[in-house]
Parts: sequence; structure tokens; C-alpha cells
Amino acid sequence: MSEIDILSFGETMAMFVAEQNGELADVGQFHKRIAGADSNVAIGLSRLGFNVAWLSRVGADSLGRFVIDTLEKQDLDCSHVDIDPAHPTGFQLKSRTDDGSDPVVEYYRRGSAASHLSVQSIAPPLLKARHLHATGIPPALSASAREMSFELMTRMRNAGRSVSFDPNLRPSLWASEHQMITEINRLAALAHWVLPGLSEGRLLTGFEDPADIAAFYLDQGADIVAIKLGPHGAYYRTHLDEGFVAGVPVETVVDTVGAGDGFAVGLISALLENHSVAQAVQRANWIGSRAVQSRGDMEGLPDRAELYAEFGAANREQARSHIGSGSNTDPLWERACSR
Repeated sequence: MSEIDILSFGETMAMFVAEQNGELADVGQFHKRIAGADSNVAIGLSRLGFNVAWLSRVGADSLGRFVIDTLEKQDLDCSHVDIDPAHPTGFQLKSRTDDGSDPVVEYYRRGSAASHLSVQSIAPPLLKARHLHATGIPPALSASAREMSFELMTRMRNAGRSVSFDPNLRPSLWASEHQMITEINRLAALAHWVLPGLSEGRLLTGFEDPADIAAFYLDQGADIVAIKLGPHGAYYRTHLDEGFVAGVPVETVVDTVGAGDGFAVGLISALLENHSVAQAVQRANWIGSRAVQSRGDMEGLPDRAELYAEFGAANREQARSHIGSGSNTDPLWERACSR
């Protein structure tokens, strides 16, 4: 395994996307893809040139092979994805919409291979990653996956690694709303960068105003809180600064799924390149806007050439000076171009 920039973990499912509009029961043709908020972020960061390791579990079935093959084609390191002979790969059905409304998604993931992730799934080399990205989905899958989430976040933070956390609430996976709120906030307290949506932040903290939501997580141990406000942009707050960054206008919204994952890709990549928080949120808003203009959960995520075309040479120089430790080449650009 090459040096790991970022470790991400969770469940990647097979996804069958309707080829026609209408009720899922009436659709006769579907297109097979993959789905998973955690792996969407991993793919987006890989496209920008980061070395990303993916920790997960799939069944010993055709869907599991499809998931791994697809992720490896996106240049993710899947050497620590376990093959489970006893439990299946999860999958979902997704409706098609052409008016910008949220699609209908039906999940078939209960008892899946990924729900059997555990502390034993953590291989020591993974803990050498520079950054850990976590979400609230794996801890909702099972008690063992929740224990693994806490263990990974705790060990990475204690080792001096940066940790980001997107709540990504999935109420249907939790026994109760109270349990969800309690456990998600415990996990958020282990992260340096917390990325809730506004409605998520309101539910999790009981506060209405973005400034108060951010203050709640700063008091719990976060360094940066970025609150997604949908098409309106995002609000950010640190212990020293706060601000609002306007959203990027989009003429036609094709598919809203994956917008928050795109936001995470932008924020994490820019912060790892040592951009300011405001610049990171600007990049996050732009990638989020890209995601909603493409059909599919991760198809709209840009590569580094597209990023530099949008933000100019300054971003390239910043990445080169920080990631490249002062070298005359930009390693992220070179990695992205070699893929």
C-alpha cells in the first residue's frame, strides 16, 4: 500500500437506477451503479489526486464483486475490504426524476455484509493515514459498526490526525431518534471538522440559528463547523472567525443526491491543502453544485484539471507548496493525471 492521504469507511451498495420516470413498481428497466455517501466522498477525493484507502465489507456475491471493481476503477485502495461469505452485499432501488425533486429510494441493506464491520476490521496500516473522514451512516448499521466508528475516530484523533465528520442522518436505521441524536453527537465530539446540514444541526442540537449550532460543536471539541444551507450556500465558524459563503447558481437541478458528499469533498480537499476556511467552503459549494447537475450520486464530482480550470493557478500553487512540501511539482496534479 502506498502512503495513505485519506481513510474513509462505510457501506457501498449496488444501486439500480430507474431508466424511466414514474413509480418504482411500474419501471421495467434499471441501470446498475453504486451508492454510498462515504464512498462518494472517497471517490471525489481520489479524483482530485489524493491516495484514498477504503475500509468496508461486501458479500461473496456478484454485487460485491461489482462494488469492488467499480471502486478500484475510481483508484480507491480496496485492499482492506473484507469479503463476507455469510452475509450479502446491500443494494437499493432509486427512482428517476427530471424536475429537481428528491428521488424515491428503497433500501435493501438490513443484515448486509457491511453491517458486520467491527473493530477487528481495522488493520494497523490504515491508522497511518493523514486524515480520516467519517459519517453517521456506519454507526447506524449495527452495534459492532458503531463501535468501530468510535474506535477509528478516537485512535486517529489521539494520534494527531485530522478527522472530519458528516452526520448524514439516517433515522430509519436507528432504534430511536433519541439514540441517533446521542450517538451522533458523541461521534461529532471526536472530529476536528463537523459538516451538518441545517436541518440536521437543528435536530441534533436543539438550536435554530446556524451560529448557535456551530457554537454547540465548537464547545464539544471541533475546530471548524461548516453548515450546509442548500442552494443558499454555507455558514462556517471557528474559534476565531465566522462567515457566510453564497451558493453557486445552478440553472437546472438534475439529481439532488450526493450534493452534501460533494460539499465534503471540496471542504476536506481544500483544508488538507491548507486553504483558508472561507476558501474551502467556496470550493465545497462549487463541487456540491456540480453534483446536483449530473444524474447519479458521484458522476458530477470533478477531477483536478476541472478544479484548476475553475479556481485558477492559485489553487495549484497552494497544493504544490503544502502537499508537495515545497517541491517544484504538484503531486496531486501528477497523481490525478496518471489515473
